[in-house]
Amino acid sequence: MAYPPAGIAGNVSYDLLVPKVLGSLPAMRPRGIFLLDQNSAELIYGPEQHTQIAELVEVTDRLDQAEVIFSGWGAPVMDEKFLADAPAVKAVFYGAGTIRGFVTEAFWQRGIVVTSAYAANAVPVAEYTLATTLLSLKKFWQQRGLVRAAAVPGAYRSTVGIISLGMVGREVWRRLQHHDLQLIAFDPFTKPAGIEMVSLAEVFRRADVVTLHTPNLPETRGMITGEHFAMMKPGATFINTARGAIIRENELIDVLRQRPDLTAVLDVTNPEPPAPDSPLRTLPNVILTPHIAGSMGAECRRMGQYMVEELRRYLAGKPLQWQITKDKAALLA
Repeated sequence: MAYPPAGIAGNVSYDLLVPKVLGSLPAMRPRGIFLLDQNSAELIYGPEQHTQIAELVEVTDRLDQAEVIFSGWGAPVMDEKFLADAPAVKAVFYGAGTIRGFVTEAFWQRGIVVTSAYAANAVPVAEYTLATTLLSLKKFWQQRGLVRAAAVPGAYRSTVGIISLGMVGREVWRRLQHHDLQLIAFDPFTKPAGIEMVSLAEVFRRADVVTLHTPNLPETRGMITGEHFAMMKPGATFINTARGAIIRENELIDVLRQRPDLTAVLDVTNPEPPAPDSPLRTLPNVILTPHIAGSMGAECRRMGQYMVEELRRYLAGKPLQWQITKDKAALLA
């Protein structure tokens, strides 16, 4: 029977989406099903993606027959009950970033392949970070009168510190290399060639702009403290497009009150949005944006297209470029 769309998780209603463009399909093609909320479906999988998928699989609305799942934001939790209703599922193509919201131990035990568009979602985050970094080096925020005047170093030979060189951090690093900057980074899990790796404290001491890209894990929550912010250079900027929980916001607030020369550009907070009485809303040296760094609007179709390309690899028996294993999932956001 078809999987019931309502009541899978919380109060969200899910729709099973069958494209209108199926056409004539060979009988032996794998069967696939779309499982995500309606708004996300329209953002991620446009007509072009639906057409390509329909050429590769037979799209169905029956979960009990589906071999592959196309999903995204609003995916149902794939626990034992769900998987009992999906006995044939072998692969999940998740057209968004983190898979933490739906993957369970039962999912891993079934040996289901899962791939994510986290690399596609890293592109707009890196673009946001690049733009914000260059504006910060020009003291854009201060020159608009947000804090008292400070010397303007400009971008040439300034130092940018990147915290964590995961998918987003590496994309930021790649884009910043096109500018005349000194790049340094902190990441305890990798030491890539071509960038100076330093301690976390040294990132904050040396950088004119510090940009945070650490995944939100139990081990990383609260890892950025007031001591780190207090050691920042005069006129420096801190950018957070990761998660608010990684920094100790109360300690950041204390430092920003004492150091009006510093600027914090926060696309994420904890909670999100900030509480109505949070000083983050009123401090003159805080720039808040409403979690817009990730994929928005037409950018979401890039994530859907990444999943189409992964589907082609899967059906051809080739290695998936963005597959996430259980071990890898433990280190990703």
